[in-house]
Parts: sequence; structure tokens; C-alpha cells
Amino acid sequence: MRLDSRKNNELRPLSVETRFLRNTPESVLIAFGGTRVICSANVIEELPPWMRAQKKNGGWVTAEYQMLPSSTIGRTKRETSGLSGRTQEIQRLIGRALRASVNLEKLGPRTIYIDCDVIDADGGTRCASITGGMIALRLAISKLTDKKLVVESPLIQNVAAVSVGILQDKPILDLLYQEDSAAETDMNVVMAENGDFVEIQASAEKAPFSKQQFDDMLQLASDGIIQLFRAQNEAVLT
Repeated sequence: MRLDSRKNNELRPLSVETRFLRNTPESVLIAFGGTRVICSANVIEELPPWMRAQKKNGGWVTAEYQMLPSSTIGRTKRETSGLSGRTQEIQRLIGRALRASVNLEKLGPRTIYIDCDVIDADGGTRCASITGGMIALRLAISKLTDKKLVVESPLIQNVAAVSVGILQDKPILDLLYQEDSAAETDMNVVMAENGDFVEIQASAEKAPFSKQQFDDMLQLASDGIIQLFRAQNEAVLT
């Protein structure tokens, strides 16, 4: 029995509130159970300096990620003097995942910043950030197309992410923090809506996992992410 009485193949309750921020309508409050993340998208009409220097065509999508001090039990230190290795790794993951969803050449010479701020952390914050960030990105792209700032929508398809793991020799979907801390294997899966995988991060924490266990986790993740795609599509229509 899992701590929250879910089945092993069951997602946590998912909720999405679009246009959450007054000053940034292209924003989302997404909740995977007790994990809540504010994801917002801002369009800046210029390219990063490195793209200008290399005279790259098209635009850029990038991400920033932070955990607010009170998002965890016991205060998390604010990262003001420099980002930790974990934070850098997560925001790079979010950026890579979201860039897989757009045609950067069609985006034009502009940058879309996706900011992901964790206000409550209970496991799966990077997965919630990618899934919510995708919704915010779609809202920003919709605004660009409505204003005819892009000739053709650069959107290719949704991407979403979920965690899976092996706990007590059984594959489980969408891990709570306590489950993640105790899991024998922890895996984060980022998938595109056509079924292709963008990124898979898997670590054996205690003992190596078998190919069968890997396949079982991947199937669990795929089934869960299909549900996330439906939630994303419903959210942008509200």
C-alpha cells in the first residue's frame, strides 16, 4: 500500500490553473498532488548574446528553476550567490525538453523564458515544471500567433514528464518525496506527444535494475504521460 493509497500505476491528483499571474497571463499553477509549481512564459524580442555572435537563425527557448525557501519542510536556502549543481541541471533539463516542442526557426529572432518556481515540493518538481512549462509555452506561442508576430506557429507537439521508480521491488508511478527517498531506482521520463522520448534519467540507488524492470517503468511512465497530454490540451482551451 502506497502512503497516499494510490495504485502503483496511478498518477497523483493533477490540477492546472492557467493565467495564474496577473502581470504574466501566460502562466500556470500546476499541482502534482502536494507538489505545486508556478510556471510562466515571457517573450523577449531579442536573442541571447551567444546566438547573436554566432548569427544563428530563429529563436530560443530557455528555462529557469528555483525552489522557494518555504517549499520544503525546513527552510531551503535561497540561491542568491550562485545556483547549485542540482538547480542548474534541472533548469537545463527543462530547457532541453521544451525546445523539443518547438521549431526554433519559425519562432523568429526572440527568446521565450520559462520560469518555474516551486512553491510546494513533494517529489517530481522537475517533471511538474516541464509539464506546466509546456502549457505556459503554448499560451505564449498562441499570443504570438494571435498578434501575427509569427507567420506560422512554431509549435510541433506537447512534451510532458513524470517520475517512476522501483520501490520494494515493484514499479510505481509519480513518486512522492518519501517514496523517492526510499526507492531502489529513480527515473524521470520526458516524452513527446508522438510517443518519442526526449530524455530519460535513471539511477539505481541501491541495486542495479533489470531490463524487465526498466521496460516496466518506461511503460508506466508512457501511460501516465498520455494522461498529462490530455490535461495540457484541456488547459490551453480554458
